[in-house]
Amino acid sequence: MSRIIFSLGLIMISCITLNAQNEGGFGIKGGLNYSGNGDFFNSVSSNSEDPGNNIGYHVGIFGKIGNKLYLRPELVYTKIKSDYDSGDLDITKLDLPILVGVKVVGPLHIFAGPSLQYLLNTEFEGISIDDIENDFSIGFNFGIGLSFNSFGIDLRYERGFNENEGTFLDNNLGIGGRIDTRPEQLILSLSVNLL
Repeated sequence: MSRIIFSLGLIMISCITLNAQNEGGFGIKGGLNYSGNGDFFNSVSSNSEDPGNNIGYHVGIFGKIGNKLYLRPELVYTKIKSDYDSGDLDITKLDLPILVGVKVVGPLHIFAGPSLQYLLNTEFEGISIDDIENDFSIGFNFGIGLSFNSFGIDLRYERGFNENEGTFLDNNLGIGGRIDTRPEQLILSLSVNLL
């Protein structure tokens, strides 16, 4: 099921690039992600001593249809890291946000929409996590951005609609537990329109 959804996303982005007009386009994007565990704002305050523990990155492509009111699907490879008391959780995933946005004034725009996620790999301190509830999950993005000709910058908040927990067990160390593989994130992106 999840492979079908991501295939549809690729087809949708391809169609956008083939039908791009002056009011749309296609481009590349990349940036940094900051993920939080549990209560996002408590997580941010507890990690303020070493904020690098929860920073990841993303790279991807996007399409855009429209100008003042627009649709912007994206396909993004994301690597995030979450710091827990007992170790670090590393996640690699494919994200497919489908955003609807509106220009507010000048270069300023706001946007929101669902974000589909497909987990590629999860690892907790060298232990692969295989027993995850769902490889596929759905979340929500909303944010604000600035666009200057071919370049853009945006800041968004992402949250899953529900937790997607995985279990891990290290028989050598006798450590085990449950971890949420859909942490909340702040995402800072730079984008370049190519078309």
